[in-house]
Order: sequence, then structure tokens, then C-alpha cells
Amino acid sequence: MTQTAYDYDLFVIGAGSGGVRASRIAASHGARVAVAEEFRIGGTCVIRGCVPKKLLVYASQFAEDLGHAADYGWTIAGAQFDWPTLRDAVARDVDRLNKAYITTLSSNKVAQFLDRAEITGPHSVRLKSSGQIVTAETILVATGAWPVTPTFPGAEHTITSNEVFHLETLPERVVIAGAGYIAMEFAGVFNALGSAVTVVNRSNAILRSYDIDLRERLLAITRARGIAYRFDAPIERVDKQQDGSLLVHLRDGGEPVAADVVLVATGRFANTTGLGLDTVGVATGARGEILVDGEGRTTCPSVYAVGDVTDRVQLTPIAIREGHAFADARYAGKSTQLSYEAIPSAVFSQPPLAAVGLTEAEAQAEYGAIKVFTSDFRPMKNIFNQRVERGFYKLVVDETTDRVLGLHMIGPDAPEILQAAAIAVKAGLTKADFDATVALHPSMAEELVLMR
Repeated sequence: MTQTAYDYDLFVIGAGSGGVRASRIAASHGARVAVAEEFRIGGTCVIRGCVPKKLLVYASQFAEDLGHAADYGWTIAGAQFDWPTLRDAVARDVDRLNKAYITTLSSNKVAQFLDRAEITGPHSVRLKSSGQIVTAETILVATGAWPVTPTFPGAEHTITSNEVFHLETLPERVVIAGAGYIAMEFAGVFNALGSAVTVVNRSNAILRSYDIDLRERLLAITRARGIAYRFDAPIERVDKQQDGSLLVHLRDGGEPVAADVVLVATGRFANTTGLGLDTVGVATGARGEILVDGEGRTTCPSVYAVGDVTDRVQLTPIAIREGHAFADARYAGKSTQLSYEAIPSAVFSQPPLAAVGLTEAEAQAEYGAIKVFTSDFRPMKNIFNQRVERGFYKLVVDETTDRVLGLHMIGPDAPEILQAAAIAVKAGLTKADFDATVALHPSMAEELVLMR
């Protein structure tokens, strides 16, 4: 790597999934790299997002398994749940991952600044706490997204997904504002752990980006499990009572909802406030997202961006791929054009759902002539369950070419099954290819190749 007058070849703002990957790969190609992180190395996914959340999901699923144990011949007396034990165990694992990320960067000779970095020029940043000015030939913004801050009266009494991992006690009553994936996942966690959960949403639907059959199935099952819903009911205000509890007033004209915790999960904005993007002419969108081209370039030639801070897909695996592709292109001359089609996704609700490709409505609008194949079944694991919870799989197929355009699943282990099945959808396999595959029996996954 040619030496320059700059302190570093690459300065990365944000040490989350995308920033860490870009830093490591760029350094492996010989670049002099530094990264600044104002919170903890690891970013949202590792520190306060999908990883600790998945641990909460696993813990809450024990409630259902213990409920089935007697039907399978097990006697489990005196089973009790202790929130502080779970909370502290999750925190310890977050600490472990944080240290692992630090070690990874250090072993690749990436300089680390635990400070907020703000852009002061096309090739310079200022570290807020120390005031130090650092120069770099290229600046990469990888600051991710941040929960939307509510503006209604009493919003100071609410929490976001950032704070939910640090609750002192398990709340008896939880109100969750929003009905996206974060809201539905925490609704399932708290419901399974024994909290009374009410989901309030400003629209009349949950998980709007997913296929309607999955959404309706999840809504019915979660209602049967005890989750209450108030639709077309944005929060008007939150009052704190003398005993410390909260009273949530909604705009639907109904009765207020009493709660011990109000979790706001109404969306996330790109984390760009105060970064100094305007000082170098970096263009942003209506939600603060950085506008980039296919290689992550912004409107300032020396500034790039990857991950959730951009106007592309907000998913951890995408941020990682974008960070890797940026480093390869910039420091090894290997250009990789990422595909944003057929990206698998999952909601770790209870039961979980997963999807890849087009929904039925999207395929109908784009292709016109389609075929839809479904399987509505009772998972074998639920045979002894008094609640009749059925799984549901759907294949959306182009009638002209027989190519599978979309795959949608709800039921136990749906995300684990979908990861492998997504390869087939991404590869453009046909319904005939699915039909020609021998079923693996007895399994839920066999339903994928038995739909006729």
C-alpha cells in the first residue's frame, strides 16, 4: 500500500457488523486502518440487537417446552423463571462477543478509538471527547440505525429495544408500540415469560412486508396465546402513576392500558445526526439515510457508506457483505456487485416465520400469471399441545417458467429450514425441481417438496 500524507488510508466510523468487516478486510489487503466507535465494539446486532434478542427468545421458548413435558412423560416439579439470571447471562455473552471483536481488530492491526467521530472535511474527522483531528484518504460511514424517538407527552417514560436488555425485573404488564419484527419478537418473549402483553399499532396490520397468509396466521396464534392487540391506535400520551406504573392513552378512543413497561418499537432511522455529513456534501434521504451507488460511494468522492446507515437493505448479513465488498474493491481491486434479490429474512416471533423472494401479492403484480401452492399442517412437535397451532408453508411460482418466485413459512424452526431452501429460490430452481426431491420423513421440512 502506497504511503500517503494522511494518518490512515481508511477511517471507519462505526464498529458494527459492516464497519468491523470492512476494517478487517481492508487491513488484510495492506491498508492502514482506524475505526471509531462511540458505544461498544460490535455494534447493534452484537451488543443490543439480534444476538442478545435471540438468547431471550431461546429462554422464553423453554416455557412452551416445559408445558409439553408432561405429555411426553416428564415430571418437572417446581420449575421457576428468574429474569435477573437470564439478563446477566445475556450480558456476559455480550461482553464475550465485544472482547472477541476487539481482539479481531487488534490482531489485524486496526487502530481503535472508543470515541465519537465527526466528519470535518473530505479527508478528516474529529474525535469528540479528545478533540483530536485524524486524517484519512477514505472515510467509511458504518454507523447503522437507531430507534425512532417518540414525540408524544410522557415519551420519557418509555424504553426502546436498546434498554430492554437491562430491565431490573420482569414486568407484569408490557405495552409494545409498533407491529414490525422487533415489536412482534419482544411481544412473544414477554408473553412466553408470563407478562401480560398488549401490542398497540397506528395501522391495522402486523409485519406489513410479509405475505398476508403468514401475517394472519401469526396474529391468530398470538392472540390465542394471550397477546392483546389495539389497531389504528397510536399512543396519545403516557402518564406515570403514583405507584410508578404507567397508563397508556391511545387515540382510538378506547380505555387506557395499564403497564409497567412501555416499549416503543416503531421503526429505526439511519444514525447520521451530527456526523458532519453536510460539511462535505453527502446527500441523505428523508429518514437521514445516506444515498449511495452500487459500490457504496456517496456524493462526496472520498466518503463511502455501508450497512443500515444507507438507503439499501437493513440486515446484518447485508452490512457484512457490503463492508467486505467495499474493502475488496477499494484495496484489492476486486469488484463485487452485490445482489439484493431473494434475500432471506425471519421474524423470531412465537411461532417464528421466515420468507425469501416475492410475496403472492408482489408476484401477482410483477408476473401476472402465477401459481400458489400451500401446505397447512399440524407440526409433529405440537401433537400433544392442547392449543391447535398449525404450520403453514407457501410456494409462489411463475406459471410461465415454473420458477419458484417466493417461499413463505410459519411454524417451529421455520428460519432454520428456510436458510437451506433459500438457496434453491436464489438459484432459480423450479417447482419441478422441488417435486423431484425426495422427502425427508418425518420432518416439517418435507412439506416443501410435497405441495401439489
